Amino acid sequence: MTTARARGAAAMMTIFAVVTAAPVQADSAEPLYSLVDAAAQRLQTADAVAANKWLTGGPITDPARVKVVLDAVSKDAESRGVTTDYATRAFTNQINATEAIEYARFAGWKFDGAGAPSSAPDLSASRSIIDGLNHQIVEQFAVQWPLLNSPGCGPALAAAKTVVAGERQFDDLYRTALDTATRSYCPAG
Repeated sequence: MTTARARGAAAMMTIFAVVTAAPVQADSAEPLYSLVDAAAQRLQTADAVAANKWLTGGPITDPARVKVVLDAVSKDAESRGVTTDYATRAFTNQINATEAIEYARFAGWKFDGAGAPSSAPDLSASRSIIDGLNHQIVEQFAVQWPLLNSPGCGPALAAAKTVVAGERQFDDLYRTALDTATRSYCPAG
């Protein structure tokens, strides 16, 4: 195995470990911390998913999988008193942000083939993590529903994103993805 490929494999294993780890600071004073951290963890699955798709030749966009996810989160949201339109809009943004990271990874690997992954976790393992995070996100929508629909949502969301992005050491790509993933969280403005 070449040094670049070894680094790529090590990076994929590290990413998988980071995503499956517990939140960095579960006791944050920010009320939307748990919600934003779950969204951030879900974004972090993009690297492992992109590596799998790169190696298998799978497409980044998967309309059938998107439908399964949106149907599941809508059903979960409805059972928790969260409107299905809200959940669908939020998860559409989350999926778009995740796909954008995957496209960025593909672009990087096209520019520098030596940095491309030589191994990746099985897609079913990543999807299992994603499904669990989807459930956590919907659960947090329900818990934080009054705040999410109040004028205080915007400042609370901004504060939580700042803390989470800092703790997870997000680069510009991931910070932009987190902004995209959470952009519909505060429908009241």
